[in-house]
Amino acid sequence: MNALPESTGVLVVGAGPAGLSLAASLRQKGVDAVLLDRAAEGANTSRAAVVHARTLETLREVGATGELVERGIIVPRFTVRERDRVLLTVEFGDLPTDFPYTLLVPQNVTEEILLGRLHAAGGVVHRPFEVTGLEQDEDGVTATLADGGQIRAAYAVGTDGMHSTVREHAGIAFEGDAYPQSFVLADVHLDWAGGSEEVMLFFSAEGVTVVAPLPGGRHRIVATVDEAPREPTAADVQALMDARGPRRHPALIKDVVWSSRFRVHHRLAAHYRAGRAFLAGDAAHVHSPAGGQGMNTGIQDALNLAGKLAAVLGDGAPDTVLDEYEAERRPVAEQVVSFTDKMTNVATVGSPVLRGMRNTLLRTLDWIPAVHRTMAMNLSELSTDPTRH
Repeated sequence: MNALPESTGVLVVGAGPAGLSLAASLRQKGVDAVLLDRAAEGANTSRAAVVHARTLETLREVGATGELVERGIIVPRFTVRERDRVLLTVEFGDLPTDFPYTLLVPQNVTEEILLGRLHAAGGVVHRPFEVTGLEQDEDGVTATLADGGQIRAAYAVGTDGMHSTVREHAGIAFEGDAYPQSFVLADVHLDWAGGSEEVMLFFSAEGVTVVAPLPGGRHRIVATVDEAPREPTAADVQALMDARGPRRHPALIKDVVWSSRFRVHHRLAAHYRAGRAFLAGDAAHVHSPAGGQGMNTGIQDALNLAGKLAAVLGDGAPDTVLDEYEAERRPVAEQVVSFTDKMTNVATVGSPVLRGMRNTLLRTLDWIPAVHRTMAMNLSELSTDPTRH
């Protein structure tokens, strides 16, 4: 356990990708920041595995992009399929970026790299410390911890996930709902004809299934099901691929490296700021994993907010600069929540007639270059960059 200081400039609660990015960036900018997490150690599972082009651009700011690219797999396209039939292809090669692709890298590797940047800037993750209270006054925030201790900060940021304590104590509503289905998530070794050049989204009446390559010869499978088992087995994942995957060259699941289940919500915080408390990442927005955008949006939140906090605390900018954070980032999350919700609903159409109409429409759209570019810009989140409009 690292001893907590009595005070800091910015208290960051939650050491996932958003919290690590925020703390590393603040420390690099010379802002005193304390990052704490209630878990005794960081997670060692892969969870979010997609890093999009816009995130790679923004992570250059903290010096993490080069190592991420070195340790990930470059994937130049997404395809949308129903069984063996390709309905829509999204190519990233022509994107206006230095990173015209999607990068597949396990979340624990992303967190390891970001933690390295934090350490290089003189920071650490303080564990295990759980925030149980948050009180504000005109001059700052006082956080109370589960052990009875307290820490004082000029500002506090909740990067503490969907069940955010910071959001709760700041009194910010988390508006939205849950999807009726649960999700299977599994990292597997498999034999099949698909290569490592694309992420495949399989549409079916039972749900959407995503198959993506990972480093080390593994693949990530994410699938919606009515009720997922607690720890999906190789037989469970095989049944999903048999029912939804390619027929001509079926996938054979050899083993499961890691698996889990989870429920997904589509929710958006009513505000990103309440006085001296801010939200970023899953504390501010959660949505379907269909486009692999959750972690990406959170990291971009964090780096946007870091710049504004540094301007106020380091450069003497007025506090009103911080209001720009919500104005700039909440519409982005609103767009991502809407986009992934539509994608999930389209993927899970149950009626055979409607599925036929959907497939015909997608095949028609696949001939239109502007559709390809719009999809690629949305998935890569380059469309969220105002300089590209």
